[in-house]
Amino acid sequence: MTTTQPRTTGRVLLSSPDVGEREEELVGEAIRSGWIAPLGPMVDEFERQVAARCGRRHAVALSSGTAALHLALLELGAGPGTVVLVPTLTFAATANAVVYTGAEPVFIDCDPETGTIDLRLTERALAALRVEGTPVAAVVPVDMLGRCADYSRLVPLCERFGVALLSDAAEAFGARHAGRPAGSFGVAAAISFNGNKIMTTSGGGMLVTDEAVFAERVRYLSTQARRPTVHYEHTEIGYNYRLSNVLAALGLAQLERLDGMIGRRRALRAVYAGMFGDTAGVRIFQRAGDADDNCWLTAVLVDPRVTGWTAEDLRQALDEADVEARPLWKPMHMQPVFSGARSILDGAAEELFATGLALPSGSSLDPDQISVVTAAIGSFLGRRS
Repeated sequence: MTTTQPRTTGRVLLSSPDVGEREEELVGEAIRSGWIAPLGPMVDEFERQVAARCGRRHAVALSSGTAALHLALLELGAGPGTVVLVPTLTFAATANAVVYTGAEPVFIDCDPETGTIDLRLTERALAALRVEGTPVAAVVPVDMLGRCADYSRLVPLCERFGVALLSDAAEAFGARHAGRPAGSFGVAAAISFNGNKIMTTSGGGMLVTDEAVFAERVRYLSTQARRPTVHYEHTEIGYNYRLSNVLAALGLAQLERLDGMIGRRRALRAVYAGMFGDTAGVRIFQRAGDADDNCWLTAVLVDPRVTGWTAEDLRQALDEADVEARPLWKPMHMQPVFSGARSILDGAAEELFATGLALPSGSSLDPDQISVVTAAIGSFLGRRS
């Protein structure tokens, strides 16, 4: 397939968009149809296909995964006087969406093996909040780097406490847990199609749910809460959060190629596993039990007490070779903007931040680029052995 995106002639990036002739074909079709914005038949079809892929009855195409989280939290009653439980190991968007509603984020540490929300600490937080009488609008687990949270235990836990579960599946589209697809868990789920995700609509996201009223409410709020009248009538505050027909066309093409893109990321993970397999003190993060992951990003964990070098040493060496690598998410409780936020911690997220490094993982990486990355890693390991 001939790619239409600009090729990386210099720096090898972490996770570039993977687009080609099929994307160009469908985007051109959308433009020629006259359905440019804001909606159109390709939005309808994109929603139908994403809902089916997630095993859901309804989907609403939005401008971002953050928008999906924001609107879902509003519908779940998040607002001043309520709290929302969020993993501390996540991208800021998860916590930001909580703050948009006026609710308070309470940060929960992660499982050190998977990076997903710690069930033991989640239960402790829910019990403590019940005792103090603070309403919990939702628990928002994050499917970390393409690994689903442990919904087999999370769902009954939330049910026992009578708290809604809203899945942040932004990083995990195409992954599975216990035979079910990412996005199928909880009252609703948010998916991201940002430019660096497993598949992209440039910018964009989706809210998926089984509840028709929930979906229609999100659809209504995302179109400026406009009432169905001839004139412009608004009885409450809405948002400009809908996805355009042209971007939905891009998404439809990406959906056709999704399994192949996941396969290429998985193959690259196997390459990294082979490279570090004999290096004491280094392991592939989430490698154990990753058969159902989408392998969005592959990361290594480095124990400097064993290796004699740190994840930052490796990152700097790759940077000198013009290869992008990045630490795992800096925990939210360590972010200046959330200083003073309530948190229930045991140190796992801080340890992953200190020792983890995400490596180039994109499905668009060509053989020459992969050779650049592996040569840089091999040279570094050779010097440090």
